[in-house]
Amino acid sequence: MTTFGRLVLAAALATSVPAGAQEQGGYRDFQLGASTGAIVALTATRSGDVTLVHERPAVMQELRWTPSSYGTARSLPSRGDGLQQIVFSFYENQLSRVSVDYERTRTRGLTDRDMVDALSAVYGAPSSSALAAAGDGATGSEASAARVVARWNGPGYAVALSRWAYGAAFRLVVESTRLAALARTNDARAIVLDVQEGPQREAARAKREQQGKDDAETAARAANKATFQP
Repeated sequence: MTTFGRLVLAAALATSVPAGAQEQGGYRDFQLGASTGAIVALTATRSGDVTLVHERPAVMQELRWTPSSYGTARSLPSRGDGLQQIVFSFYENQLSRVSVDYERTRTRGLTDRDMVDALSAVYGAPSSSALAAAGDGATGSEASAARVVARWNGPGYAVALSRWAYGAAFRLVVESTRLAALARTNDARAIVLDVQEGPQREAARAKREQQGKDDAETAARAANKATFQP
C-alpha cells in the first residue's frame, strides 16, 4: 500500500473512534464498561438478541452483531462500516470484550504493517508486534496460520490484532483487563458448576417431565370418567 493509502486508512480508523476512547478503552462508538442496554441501542438490535452464556457464579452475556443485517453499516457508518461481525461480551451488565471481524473485501491487499499503522493512529504505538523484519509483512496467501500481529496496552484495557488463515482475515479484540479477567475466572467456575450440578439438574428435569405426564393423565382420566358411556 502507498503512503497515501496508509494515511487514508489511518484517518478512517481514527475518525471512527470518539475522543477519549484510547484512554477509556473502546472501539468506535462502543466503550468498555457500557451496559448491555446501551450496546443494544447503539447497534439497533433487540434485547432478545442478547444470549445468556452463564448465570452463575456471575451473569455473562453475549451479543453477535452483523451490521449489514440491520442496515447499521449504511445508516451509521461510524459504527458498522467495513465490519463483518462484532461479538460483544458482557460481565455483570458491563461490556468486557469486543471482538471485531473485518470484511475481507475491505482489508484485501492490506499488509500487517498497514493494519498496525492504521490502528496505531488510534491506540498509539504497539506494545509488541510480530511484523516481518523486511517488507510490509505477510499478505493474502502468505498468511497461513492464525497469529497475533500486534498488541496495545492502555490504562485498564488491552488490544490485540490477529491475522487468521485463508487470506486477508483480520480480527481485532479490545477488552477490559479487569472485567475480562473476572469473566475468564468465572467462566471456568461455571463449567465446573455445570459438571457438578449436571446430575441434579437432569434428575429435576426428568421429575418435571414425569410430573407433566402424570398431570396430563390425571386430567384425561377426569374428563373421560365424566363422559364415558359403556
